Amino acid sequence: MASKVLLVVAALTALAWPAGVAGQGVTAMVLSIGDGDTIRVRQAGKALTVRLACIDAPETAQGTYGQQARSYLQQRLPVGREIGLEVKTTDRYGRSVAEVISEININLAMVEDGQAFAYRQYLSGCNAQEYLDAEYRASRRRYGVWQVEGGITRPWDFRRGRR
Repeated sequence: MASKVLLVVAALTALAWPAGVAGQGVTAMVLSIGDGDTIRVRQAGKALTVRLACIDAPETAQGTYGQQARSYLQQRLPVGREIGLEVKTTDRYGRSVAEVISEININLAMVEDGQAFAYRQYLSGCNAQEYLDAEYRASRRRYGVWQVEGGITRPWDFRRGRR
C-alpha cells in the first residue's frame, strides 16, 4: 500500500515539475497571492499554484486573521518578485508544496511573525524544530494569531468544523 502511495506522489510531482526538480531549488516569479499560504507563480513559462510547506495560515473566513496573513504575504512577495522554491512534494489538489525563499525563508517568517502556525502534520519535509521554535517565540511575544490567549482556532480545526 505504501509503495502505491509513493508511486502516486511521484507521478503527481512529475506532472507539476520538470524531471528532477522536486527536492531541489528552482526560481519562479510571483504572479499573485491566493491567501496566507498559497501563491501563484510562473516557472519555466508555466503558471503554477504553490502551497507553502510546513505552515498553515488562518483561513480567509477566520475574521481579520486570514486577511492579515494574506496581506503580510502580499507585502513580502509583491507581484513580479523573483523567488526561490525549495519544492517538497505535490499535494492532493495538484499544488506544488514548497518553502519560498525571498532573501529569507518566507514560510518560517510567517510563523515567526504570528501569521501562520507550524503545520505539525506536515513538518517532516522541513526543519521541524526551527518551525516549532519560531511558533514558540511568536506565542511568547503575542504576535498575530497569538494576540488571543492560546492562539486563535487552528486553521485545520476551523476547516474540520466547516465540513
